[in-house]
Amino acid sequence: MQASLLLLVCVLAAAVGQEPDHSHGCAHGSCYPATGDLLIGREKNLKASSTCGMRRKEPYCIVSHLQDEKKCFDCDSRRPYDPVYNTINHRIENVITAFKPHRKKSWWQSENGKSDVFIQLDLEAEFHFTHLIMTFKTFRPAAMLIERSADFGRTWQIYRYFSHDCATTFRGVSQGPLRNINDVICESRYSDIEPSTEGEVIYRVLDPAIRIMDPYSPNIQNQLKITNLRVNFTKLHTLGDNLLDPRAEIKEKYYYAIYELVVRGNCFCYGHASECAPIDGIRDDIEGMVHGRCVCNHNTNGLNCEQCDDFYNDLPWRPAEGRNTNACKKCNCNSHSSVCHFDMAVYLATGNSSGGVCDDCQHNTMGRNCEMCKPFYYKDPFKDIRDPRVCIACDCDPDGSQNGGMCDSHTDPSLGMVGGQCRCKANVEGPRCDKCRSGFFGLSADNPQGCQPCRCDHRGTVSGSSQCDPVSGDCFCKRLVTGRSCDQCLPEHWALSHDLNGCRGCECDIGGALDNHCSMESGQCRCRSHMTGRQCTQVESGYFFIALDHFLYEAELAKMGQGSMLETREHQPGRPATWTGIGFARVPEGGTLEFRITNIPYSMEYDLLIRYETQVCVYWEEVRITVIRPGPIPTSSPCGNTIPDDDRLTVSLPAGARFVVPPHPVCLERDVAYTLRFEFRRYQDANSILNGAIVLMPRHSSMDMFNAGDPASNNRKQTYERYRCHEGAKSVTRPLMSDTCAKLITSMSAIINDGALPCNCDPQGSISSLCDVRGGQCRCRPNVIGRRCDQCAPGTYGFGTSGCAACGCSLEGSVTRLCDKFTGQCQCRPGAFGQRCDGCQAGHWGFPSCRPCQCNGHADECDQRTGACIRCRDNTGGDKCDRCANGYYGNPVLGIVSGGQCRPCPCPDGPNSGRHFAASCYQDNRSRQIICNCNQGYTGARCEECAPGYYGNPSQPGGRCQPCQCNNNIDMSDIGSCDRQTGECRKCLYNTEGPNCGICRSGYFGDASRRNCRKCTCNFLGTDRSQCMEREDCVCQRTTGQCQCLPNVIGLTCDHCAPDHWNLAGGRGCESCGCDPNNSVTSSCNEFTGQCQCRDGFGGKTCTDCQENYWGDPQTQCRACDCDWRGIETSQCNRVTGHCVCQQGVSGVRCDQCARGFSGQFPNCQPCHQCFGDWDRIVQDLAVRTKTLAERAHEIQTTGLTGAYEKAFRDLEEKLAQAQGIVNARNATAAAVATLMELIEDLRAQIGETTDTLNRLEGDLTIVQDGNSEASKELSALEREAKELNLTSEQLHHQLDVLKNSNFLGAYDSIRTSYNKSRDAERRANESTTTRPSTVSQSADTRRRTERLITAKKDDFNRKNSANKRALGELNTRAQGLDMKKINEKVCGAPGDAPCGESPCGGAGCRDDEGNRHCGGLNCNSAVSLADNALERAKHAEKELNKAMGEVEGLFTKVAEAKNKAEEAKGKAQAALDKATATKNKVERSNNDLRDLIKQIREFLTQEGADPDSIEAVANHVLALSIPASPLQIRHLADEIKDRVRSLSNVDAILEQTQDDVRKAEQLLLDAKRARHRAEGVKTTAETVKQALLDAKTAQTSAEKAIARAKADIGDTEARLAQVTETSNSEKDLNDAMDRLGTLGREINALKTKRANNSMAAARAEETATMARDKANEAKQILDGQLTDKYHEVQQRVDTKAKAVKDAKKRAESLRDEAKELLRDAQNKLRRLAELEKNYEENQRKLEGKARQLDGLEDQMKAILNDINKQIQIYNTCQ
Repeated sequence: MQASLLLLVCVLAAAVGQEPDHSHGCAHGSCYPATGDLLIGREKNLKASSTCGMRRKEPYCIVSHLQDEKKCFDCDSRRPYDPVYNTINHRIENVITAFKPHRKKSWWQSENGKSDVFIQLDLEAEFHFTHLIMTFKTFRPAAMLIERSADFGRTWQIYRYFSHDCATTFRGVSQGPLRNINDVICESRYSDIEPSTEGEVIYRVLDPAIRIMDPYSPNIQNQLKITNLRVNFTKLHTLGDNLLDPRAEIKEKYYYAIYELVVRGNCFCYGHASECAPIDGIRDDIEGMVHGRCVCNHNTNGLNCEQCDDFYNDLPWRPAEGRNTNACKKCNCNSHSSVCHFDMAVYLATGNSSGGVCDDCQHNTMGRNCEMCKPFYYKDPFKDIRDPRVCIACDCDPDGSQNGGMCDSHTDPSLGMVGGQCRCKANVEGPRCDKCRSGFFGLSADNPQGCQPCRCDHRGTVSGSSQCDPVSGDCFCKRLVTGRSCDQCLPEHWALSHDLNGCRGCECDIGGALDNHCSMESGQCRCRSHMTGRQCTQVESGYFFIALDHFLYEAELAKMGQGSMLETREHQPGRPATWTGIGFARVPEGGTLEFRITNIPYSMEYDLLIRYETQVCVYWEEVRITVIRPGPIPTSSPCGNTIPDDDRLTVSLPAGARFVVPPHPVCLERDVAYTLRFEFRRYQDANSILNGAIVLMPRHSSMDMFNAGDPASNNRKQTYERYRCHEGAKSVTRPLMSDTCAKLITSMSAIINDGALPCNCDPQGSISSLCDVRGGQCRCRPNVIGRRCDQCAPGTYGFGTSGCAACGCSLEGSVTRLCDKFTGQCQCRPGAFGQRCDGCQAGHWGFPSCRPCQCNGHADECDQRTGACIRCRDNTGGDKCDRCANGYYGNPVLGIVSGGQCRPCPCPDGPNSGRHFAASCYQDNRSRQIICNCNQGYTGARCEECAPGYYGNPSQPGGRCQPCQCNNNIDMSDIGSCDRQTGECRKCLYNTEGPNCGICRSGYFGDASRRNCRKCTCNFLGTDRSQCMEREDCVCQRTTGQCQCLPNVIGLTCDHCAPDHWNLAGGRGCESCGCDPNNSVTSSCNEFTGQCQCRDGFGGKTCTDCQENYWGDPQTQCRACDCDWRGIETSQCNRVTGHCVCQQGVSGVRCDQCARGFSGQFPNCQPCHQCFGDWDRIVQDLAVRTKTLAERAHEIQTTGLTGAYEKAFRDLEEKLAQAQGIVNARNATAAAVATLMELIEDLRAQIGETTDTLNRLEGDLTIVQDGNSEASKELSALEREAKELNLTSEQLHHQLDVLKNSNFLGAYDSIRTSYNKSRDAERRANESTTTRPSTVSQSADTRRRTERLITAKKDDFNRKNSANKRALGELNTRAQGLDMKKINEKVCGAPGDAPCGESPCGGAGCRDDEGNRHCGGLNCNSAVSLADNALERAKHAEKELNKAMGEVEGLFTKVAEAKNKAEEAKGKAQAALDKATATKNKVERSNNDLRDLIKQIREFLTQEGADPDSIEAVANHVLALSIPASPLQIRHLADEIKDRVRSLSNVDAILEQTQDDVRKAEQLLLDAKRARHRAEGVKTTAETVKQALLDAKTAQTSAEKAIARAKADIGDTEARLAQVTETSNSEKDLNDAMDRLGTLGREINALKTKRANNSMAAARAEETATMARDKANEAKQILDGQLTDKYHEVQQRVDTKAKAVKDAKKRAESLRDEAKELLRDAQNKLRRLAELEKNYEENQRKLEGKARQLDGLEDQMKAILNDINKQIQIYNTCQ
């Protein structure tokens, strides 16, 4: 066991290898108490759940005992163990190690047969637990587990499971292996049944097999920490007999027994203590006891040193780790406190440097370190911060200073703080902050600003001052302003403003407002009911104020006395009425009228107005008027002063007047009923008078608003009387009321009626619910009268929503013009009949001379005016029933005696039979046959069949014929145009289709119902390719014709780019212009070139560059191109650098000096002798090699010996493989090249013919473009000026509206104007529907007249229509008989008598299935066929030429690539040889030799043509190189290089032979290039042929305009060809310098670009030609003679060009044979190069093998070093 304990201690030490050396103590790092047995001294803390003999003596047995015969013993644990007197005690304390002789004679033993037993150790503090050792007396347990608690038994965690069978006993627990230190596993090695005694169980908390990176981590520390430890035994080991024999004696040999239990650990102090002391109450005299209270160091305390000492909280408490003590730091409180605490937030805020916060700061200090003074104190700048008297109290007024009297706590100039200075509130000033600032008052502590602002309203104070009383705060107000702040107006005033008096008067209306008080803000007065406006001078919508004659009482409604009667008068249109109501009351002398008055609204005096008319010019002498009251008048009432005489009035009625007012008024009271009795006593002549009405007019002098006595009342009264406002209301026809009177009467009306009165317009009799605000007259419908429009005018009847209708009584037949107001029945004279008394009795006509109707006995009534019979019987008709009705035949004039004279028409059945389809019929006088006049859509002798274009089944009952619903797109004369049974359309015409011919055919668009389906004309370049079957056959939207455009293409036919886009010809949609928004005039560009319209000073395609012939950044500065015109290629220099584009042989930034390789005085530069080129290449090669050697030396220095050559040879291998592949692929096209060379030579001459014409056209185009650009600029300027004028106009209108509405009077004017306009519009709208005649009534009359005309003319129209059809049929027959045989045979080649459907050549008027005109075709010997054949041959020739051009271009490219690859292979092989030789020489020579060599190279390269600066830089770089190798290694490397170089000795010969082949390849390339140009010439000729054919077709049109367009297209094509010509001329000049492969490559790329441009131009020309051909098809029949001449001319040109093509083909075949021979020679050279490459690769593999050997040795060395390091670590940690 001791050996095991020593091993455990060693392993534990290894696990915590980072623990510091205890020799240094706790002063220099972490320290730990000594480890011991935690059981020593803790017998009382150790307990077991089961112990034998605790209650009585218990027997037990052992399984095997060979030494002794006795096998069973007794256990009695009731008394303590004694080695002499009581050896059978087996309590749990016996397991504590005693190191005594009787150690094997004492043990702990559990009760017999009990499996679930535990042993538990309870510690008084936290301890470090390292390992556990148990030595058993009996079998070790079959299953057990160890668990611990770190919180004194509240929670438990399991350390480890032990079991003989883990899978069965502890299901789900892992059996290892152990991967992490805190894994919980189950292990079986300590649970075997053997040995039967002294078996051990060892558990280590930190398994030595697991490497611990940080033994101080919280995870490790938590794993070691315990407060309780418990060992649970869960299963006994048995021999199985207990399962067979259940007797208790069997269980006596199965129990748990432990000799010794060791729990190793130490007190847990987190590295802050090296020793532990007893806890209070624990003995300290027990030897070997591990105590639980740490003797803390590092300024820590606590039972386990788990916290910092008091006042040592400046850093967070942490465990000590290794050499770091993590000691607690003392707080810094500046001697003002002895208590502090740690604050993590403060610690983090200080960057983990300090977290201590001082508590209970003294001496009026505060802060984390007591470094600041408390509020209301400040720091004395002359005392130290630790001085107890460093803080001094502030001297500030608490009411006026901030924070209740707080001052600046210290002085800090950067923050503007001065120690002790008071900080006044915002409105306070003074050193102590005890005075209010100017403009403020009322210093108060409750006010956060200190003092209140005076709050004086500048509008209401005198002179606009803000000063106020500093104590009370009262301001100094203007005359009409009041309030403490001068912010309120005096009563009856408003609108506080900067006026002199401050406010304005309310000026509320005396009647419309309740009083003169108004809102101070808005001035709104308090209005009476339904009054509105700020001053209450207006009425609400739907209300009115009364006129002075509002209280009117009609005489015709009064109670009439004896002799009086009603006389109704009819209004005469155009004449004003002199009466009101429906008329007058005719009163004779002595007559009376009594008026009942019940609607007095206001108690006051009223003037009595009497309206009348006299019959003769004699006046009434006396009329007595009596006011009959309901009772006596109370004296307290408003009329209390009235006496009886006041109610009796006498008046005379002058003959020349229509109204009279008695001199005395009548006093009437509100809500009292009165009766006014009129007695017409005496008249000068015994006659009568017409009394119209009486009116009660309010007397203004009895109203307070006129008689209050104040100046305003007096002014109103004077105004009322001066303007005679009361006179206008007396007459029925009143004059226009002035605004002054209207305002006063409005006020009177508002007082009398307590507001405004509702209109209450009758909804049936009035046009609108609104009435006239002056008097309340509603707007009546026609013939409606009354204020409310509630009754018909005399002479009208039928009151309703349309007004009243005129009676219309006949003057001849009626007694009076008046009729019944409900029925409209007039009073007829004898013999007159009808509602208007204007007709005869039944059976008569001709009022007023009535006579009998003449109807042949077939009708009883006739028209009253014309005598035409009405409702003829017996199937008759006509004005006298003298003919048969429609659908019948016969002669009804013979009389009714014969009976049934009109018989039904059998068409096929009679009328009303459901099968009658004829308009009429008649009987032929000769044949006596019935002839039917069939309705439209019917045919046959009896109209029993449907006509062509109609369908149905008229033979069936109820059947009828209907028009075929084909949208008028069939031949109505063709019987097969639609199905006669179903109506389905069969033969749709006019490019329509569908069951109803209702849509246009695919590829056509338009409105099928209008026969305007037209072929889609989509631009092929701008249309989506998926919508086009062919170039000329595209699909569009069938209704609108809109083609489906490519991106950014617009237009119905997709024929132009969207705004700000260009390049429609690209065929992929339009591209964005990309014009610079700042540098271009507009965002649009030229639709064809993409050129933006640039502003002055800018140029380039998108205006982002400088203007033409300038360079630089246009945003900063543009400079003119300073080029010498004698040496430049073009006038435009490089737009970025300004370098001029020089001609060949010229160089320099300005192109003003001869280039390298040329001699002479500029501009006469001549090429140098050929030897210059040879020496120049040698010099350039040497310079390149020198630079390459320097780079290779640096590469060798960096990557080693093998890295410098690996990439070069790998690239060489790839390039050779590419060259081999290219050369092998060339054989197929050599013959084509030879043939095309001949063709190209013949065609080249033709290109020059069009050059001059193209140049002229290009110049004209430039002039037009310049003019267009200038016009665009002028238009843009005009557009900007127009926009500015529009903006100015809008602004002026807006300002006018603002000025007009800036005050309420202007706003009122605007509203009134708008109202008048609305009224006028409403009137015009109403007149259009109510007045007669009106627009609506005229439209109705027109409709009725039209219907009558249609009915009357229907038969005549049918007859004429039938005649027209017959005439059309005859014309059609004659047209079909016309002979166009000769024209068809000559133009189309078709026999003249062959129909279109059978003739393969078509003809005039023939169309194909697509609706196109059909003329000519295969085997048709016609002008059209010959032209088409010529066009096809030209197209075929063009395709062949294009194919040949492609082959030539491919051969051209491949030969060029082969030459480049061969040259590159040669260069790389030579470079490899040079590099190897140079490296060998450099290693062998010393540094001095190397400097001499560089000096020689520098001298050599200073000759003409070398760049001294670049060569010197290269030489200096070579001098700076260093060789990181020893002399021995350099010699060894030189020997290997020599061996490799020997294998390359034959390279020069190979390169010389290859050079000849390269020259041949260059010559072949030149020939191929010429052949290519010849092929392009052939293509151009073919295009010319094609254009000629197109011109021929274009010439067939009669319009010269189409011919001119074709010529323009030819010009565009020639412009493109000019570019090809210029290129070919330039290439002739460059053929002498073909050795410069770089220049050749650039020319090839330029040629490809120009060829693409030519192809694009050809596509555009072809597009234009296609459009021209469509137009030509329409005029083929006219221009036959011209076409024949054109065709012969074209045929001759095609034959000539075909011969030239044949010759060119032969020359191209010869050239191809030469190319094949050259390729075979190149292949042989490549094979030799491949052999050289193999030798090089073999050398490279050897070098790589040696490098791999070095890498292997290096790896072995690293592995050995790693093993040594591991061993060192092991020996260092295990001490």
